[in-house]
Order: sequence, then structure tokens, then C-alpha cells
Amino acid sequence: MRKIYSVFTGTGHYVPSIQIGNDYFRDYTFYDATGEKITTPNEEITRKFEEITTIAERRYAAEDQVTSDLALIAAQRALEAAGVNGEELDYIIFAHNFGETKVNNIRMDVLPTLASRLKQKLGIANPATVAYDVLYGCPGWIQAVIQADYYIRSGDAKKILVVGADVLSRVADPHDRDSMIYADGAGAAIIEACESDQPVGIIGHNSRSDALDYVNMLHMGYSYNPALAEKKDYYLKMNGRKLYQYALENVPKTIKASLDKLQLHVSQINKVLIHQANGKMDDAILQRLFKLYDLKEVPESIMPMTISRLGNSSVATVPTLLDMITRNEMDGHNLKRGDHIVLASVGAGMNINSIVYKIP
Repeated sequence: MRKIYSVFTGTGHYVPSIQIGNDYFRDYTFYDATGEKITTPNEEITRKFEEITTIAERRYAAEDQVTSDLALIAAQRALEAAGVNGEELDYIIFAHNFGETKVNNIRMDVLPTLASRLKQKLGIANPATVAYDVLYGCPGWIQAVIQADYYIRSGDAKKILVVGADVLSRVADPHDRDSMIYADGAGAAIIEACESDQPVGIIGHNSRSDALDYVNMLHMGYSYNPALAEKKDYYLKMNGRKLYQYALENVPKTIKASLDKLQLHVSQINKVLIHQANGKMDDAILQRLFKLYDLKEVPESIMPMTISRLGNSSVATVPTLLDMITRNEMDGHNLKRGDHIVLASVGAGMNINSIVYKIP
């Protein structure tokens, strides 16, 4: 019996051109959460930072670029790859967390929505192309893809553009060591309806939200620099240690739950594309996932990584990974027909999600 499935027919990403190495922070003044100045030499701070996160550099948007500008480039590339005219789209779903972030103004700007701004920049006149935003922490793009899947399988839509973009460099506290994690970027995909006798494309997914006990793991707060805090501007803050433990405990279980629904074993998965938050954390998550199956060995080629050179661009990391592999831009990684891949993310909320996808 033929059924409707959701498949990626085109992907695109945009990585800003400004490369920021760890030596960029050598003249920064860092404070701890109590407002005390950190006296450890910055060379030692950045060295330990790289050891813990594996991040050696990240990318920042140019001063004349805003969030929707990055998204525009990724979306155009996805539309071109899919051979889709923007006027054909039923939905544009834009995942982000901080709106149209601008230089020297970190106040959130989400009116009009970024999806509407993107639709205008793409020149789409069709009023039936519904545009809206999703705020779901770093897992926002994956959650938007899950929404798109529901639209397509219900028969409500045939072609959907899902975009994820954030400019985190402008909402990070320059006096907080955690600010070195954050980066800017955008990723996009065209999702289309596909009739098939066999399951293809998005064949399953799973999500969870642990707000009761973990809602403040990532939050907005004043600068750690007491002088800057007096301005009452909010910056992105996180409890890194507790977040690490939360992710290690819950992300593997969420991925396994999505596989269990499909009666798939982790040994049948060819790639795991996981949110690029912390290199060592992602390695530990994958090891814990395989441990749930009583497996000690993790295939070296199963988890492509970009975080060491691109940093953490929030909602953009997973679609960027997907597009780079699709375009053969990652040595040693490729996708072929029949492969099973997992897309997974964890972030503010705290939220986790996982998609199982079979390459058509």
C-alpha cells in the first residue's frame, strides 16, 4: 500500500566568512558568576576551553548581516538544490531563538516574524505560503522538520521550507567564558511529499521537554561584569556542568526511543547527525547510546563533526551538517540510498528531539 512520506529534496547552509580563533579572546576580561574577575591567564583559559569542548574556532556574521540574511542564503541554496520555485511552497517554518539580532542592539526583534521577513526577501508573493517561527532552543530546526512532517502526512502540504538560523555572537556575554562556545550560521531544507510502497524519508521521531526540573539550565541574565550588568541588558547564560549531565543521561534515551518505535537497532544506523554543542559531550552521548545496546565499540565514521571549526550555531548545526554531507563537503562521510540516519538535538527548555530518516 502506497503511503505519503516526507523527504528532503534539497538542502542548503551558510557559514559566515569571519573566522574567530581562540586567540581572539586573549585580551578579553572574564568574570565568574559572582562578579569576581578571573585572574587565570587567558592563554590557559582558552587552552582548557578547547580541551573541554574541542572548539578551536567559530564563525561570526559580518556587521552588515542580520539573522534573516544568513537564512536567505541557506534557503536560496536549498530551493536551487530541490529545483523548487518559492511560489510553490505551502509553508516557510523558521527556527531561531533570538530574532533579528543586530550589532550593538541585543534586544529581541521578532516583529514581524523572521519567517515573514525571509518570505519577503525571497520575493514570494503567494499568500497561501504560510510563514511562521519556531522557538524551541537548539532543537528548533529538528522540531520544525517534525511539524513539517505532520503537515505533509496529513495532506495539508506538499512542499515546505524549513530554516534554522541564529546569530549567537551578539547575545553572548563577552565577559563569560562560555561565550567562546557560540557561533553564527544558517541551514535549510526543502521537504516534499513522496508516495512510496516502502518507508522512506522521515520514518519516525521522538521529542521530550523537561521543564519542571531543568527550565533554567539555559536562560537569559545580566553580564558577569558588574559594570556592564548595570545596563540591565540580558545575555545568554548556561549551567554547563549540569547541562552536560542532563544531555548525557537523556539524549541517548530519546534517540533509542525513536529507534524502538521502528524496531530498529543502533547497528542499523549509518550516521548520527547530532547538535554540535560540545565535541566531548557529543562523543560521550554516542558512547552512552551504544552502551544502551550493550555495545562497547562505536564506529568511527558514524558521527560527523563540525564543532571544532564552526562552533555552536544552535539551530543551524544539524541542517548545516546534513547539507555539507549531501554536498560531499565532509571527507569520509557520504549518504547513499537505503541508509538510515538519525538527526538529534538538545537545548534550552530543556528540550530533546530525534528524527529517524531513510535515504530514498
